[in-house]
Amino acid sequence: MNRTYEVMYIVRPDLEEADLDKLIEGFTAVVTNGGGEVSQTEKLGRRRLAYIVRKFQDGQYVLMHVSADGPLVAELERRLRVTEQVIKFITVRTDEENKRLAKIKAHRDSRVKVSDQQAAAAAAANAAAAAVEAPVAAEAPAEAEAAAV
Repeated sequence: MNRTYEVMYIVRPDLEEADLDKLIEGFTAVVTNGGGEVSQTEKLGRRRLAYIVRKFQDGQYVLMHVSADGPLVAELERRLRVTEQVIKFITVRTDEENKRLAKIKAHRDSRVKVSDQQAAAAAAANAAAAAVEAPVAAEAPAEAEAAAV
């Protein structure tokens, strides 16, 4: 059963751009050859780390959005762990979060539709009440003139 994951890894800052592209292609090949799918890969650039990791203060961040099953993700993590250029990585399962957000959005949309219907009904009621009051208000000045004569 395929699930969606975000895999972020930090690569050594002294790695050349061509080598970084080759490394990304290697990890993408691991996922695709195992039957998974990489929907998006983002190079987030070089950033300062919060603390020193393997004697590095900077690192090049890469984010991959992966759809795969558990054993394939475990293999990807194993390869990330043994690759010397990768200094840190994290894998986060996002399918449960996506389902939760979709449920919240559907609930909000249904509430918006109900409140729109209620607003339309209230506007119609206000228009009907205004239509009833308008002739009464028009008759009041005529009665005032008749009483004055």
